[in-house]
Amino acid sequence: MKADTHPKYHTINVKMTDGTVVEMRSTWGKEGDQLALDIDPSVHPAWTGGTSRLLDTGGRVSKFKNKYAGLGF
Repeated sequence: MKADTHPKYHTINVKMTDGTVVEMRSTWGKEGDQLALDIDPSVHPAWTGGTSRLLDTGGRVSKFKNKYAGLGF
């Protein structure tokens, strides 16, 4: 096996959106750095069940509905 092919792992602190800090091993940053997350598993719809509504930014949803209105969507 070649030497120095694997990344160096170290301990970092990951700050969740609710303020809790979790200690993890990672290749990101340096030993003891803190990574602040914008979205984490405690608030992301993929892990929480997705009860949030789809936001219509730029009228995309209404354009889609108007374009395909006759197909029964």
